[in-house]
Amino acid sequence: MPGGSQLRRIVFYLFFDPQGVVDDYVTYKLQALREHAAHIFVVSNSTLTPEGRDKLESVADTVWERKNVGFDVWAYKEAMETFGMDRLGEFDELILMNYTFFGPVFPFAETFERMDAQELDFWGLTAHKSVDPNPFAGATGVLPFHIQSHWIGVRKAMFTSLEFQQYWATMPMIRSYDDSILHHEARFTQHFASKGFRYAIAFPPEDYPSEHPVFDNAVLMLDNRCPIVKRRMFFHEPSYLERNAILGRRVLEKLEDTDYPVDLIWRNIVRSAEPRTLHTNFSMLSVLPDGDVGEMPDPAPRICVIAHVYYDDMVQEMMSYVGHIPGPYDLVVTTDTGAKRSRILAALAPYDLARVEVRVLESNRGRETSAFLVGCRDLLVPGRYDLICKVHSKKSAQDGYNLGMLFKHHMFDNLLSSPMYVSGLLRLFTKDQTLGMVFPPVVNIGYPTLGHAWFTNRAAAVELAKDLGIHTTFDRSTPIAPYGGMFWCRPEALAAFTARRWKWEDFPDEAGWTDGGLPHVIERLYAYAVMDAGFHVRSVMTADWAEINYTFLEYKLQRVSAMLPAFTQEQVDYLEKVNTDGPLLVQLKEAVNTRYPRLSRSLRPGYKVARQAYRLTRSSRHAG
Repeated sequence: MPGGSQLRRIVFYLFFDPQGVVDDYVTYKLQALREHAAHIFVVSNSTLTPEGRDKLESVADTVWERKNVGFDVWAYKEAMETFGMDRLGEFDELILMNYTFFGPVFPFAETFERMDAQELDFWGLTAHKSVDPNPFAGATGVLPFHIQSHWIGVRKAMFTSLEFQQYWATMPMIRSYDDSILHHEARFTQHFASKGFRYAIAFPPEDYPSEHPVFDNAVLMLDNRCPIVKRRMFFHEPSYLERNAILGRRVLEKLEDTDYPVDLIWRNIVRSAEPRTLHTNFSMLSVLPDGDVGEMPDPAPRICVIAHVYYDDMVQEMMSYVGHIPGPYDLVVTTDTGAKRSRILAALAPYDLARVEVRVLESNRGRETSAFLVGCRDLLVPGRYDLICKVHSKKSAQDGYNLGMLFKHHMFDNLLSSPMYVSGLLRLFTKDQTLGMVFPPVVNIGYPTLGHAWFTNRAAAVELAKDLGIHTTFDRSTPIAPYGGMFWCRPEALAAFTARRWKWEDFPDEAGWTDGGLPHVIERLYAYAVMDAGFHVRSVMTADWAEINYTFLEYKLQRVSAMLPAFTQEQVDYLEKVNTDGPLLVQLKEAVNTRYPRLSRSLRPGYKVARQAYRLTRSSRHAG
């Protein structure tokens, strides 16, 4: 271990990915551990892809696959048994470590040097303070102070001891996440401390103002040069972050000020996080500056604007937006008749365009969606353009004048508001090469999208995603999507769509233009395809539209919240109970629980009977 620790160290690294894909954050971490470890043993609780195995074998000494049985606890137990307890005696320290964090944000050497200098039997990178009462299901008493299992170091005197061997030999089968906490993580520290083994924490929790500092105080820990950031922060339930004022954006800003390659985070997390959760936890809405002057990033991206123009009377209005692109771009217009083509070319004549082409399509089946994927497939080949801007002549006449105008301006203003605004939008792509698509936030004023935006499209979207090989986790209720079908993107981010040779016949004619049809499904899958390709997505907004939307959103939220408990998760829990048990039963239970807790316990069997009766009644009503 040249330049590394004087201790001869073995690392048992648990890995799991449901697709068997090994992202580069893993190999980056293991490569950084190389100088501190004489042997790296990777135990994978998932079947690896051939590429994934090759990547792990390039940085590890042993790569061993096993079934995902017993969670991380049994993976460590069986990995050590497979390696051999006698062979472990050749090392001074073993570390049980897993894939649940990004790092090293700061050099591992800093931590190893501090901990190597201490006379210890075991140690942890971080720890969780005690919690009273124990929050885990079925547990009693207090959740004890404990070293967290993403990093536990054990010195030779302890891992060769009879106590250590008995601990693992008597470990019960782990059948749930709660089991892994209660039977291992929350038990390990106090169990071995009670046997007389000495321990320490590299970043002691008493230095931080929360029970769970590696999560709740990530910014403070990075200030203290903690070398890791937990992956869970990117996909944890947003109501927890909101309730505890944990701002993922501040964590990301800290990471961006270090040498850690943040693109490794995006490449991994877009495959595993629910998109709206990621969007919320890291505040992935950019309110961009507006104004009259803007300039292209340097170097200037090669841009193609693809505009489907069915309503040719909108050409000038559309160009009043497209013309805000502060530099050269190609314009390719699609339409459905030769007569419209002639009128469009005449309307475009006054504009100074580097290249303009108007294509008459074979069919208008699928409208702007088919025009994009069928009629302009050649423009989406990776390498031809750096960025695509997709727009179309949207009127939404079926929604009435006010809603139609709002939807149209919501899209055009938030994509092409002014030269300065577009310049800021383009710089988002320049700054972050893992940014794959940008679009306005979900339109919600006048439209019942919030909480309902899958409408009748989800089942068809699941099937199409499976068919296209898109594995991104689906949002529960309101998918992250370019509603209205307008966006900026990198062509390579749409590989899942462009790899297929779509045909006009795949798309519905006007009679089949309904919710649940292919164009509406594709609209909701664009962002998922981008994330499956390893890119992330972002929404953008002008200050004007941010002000309008925020005030309406605040009003809608406070109006609903006034009739519910105070905090978001409490509101969700209450409404889930109402949906499951019925409103009258929930009100009864809440009243009795609050005023007569002893009576409440005696009535629980009655609650169960009433709940079952309510469900049967509701089922028969729905069946009718």
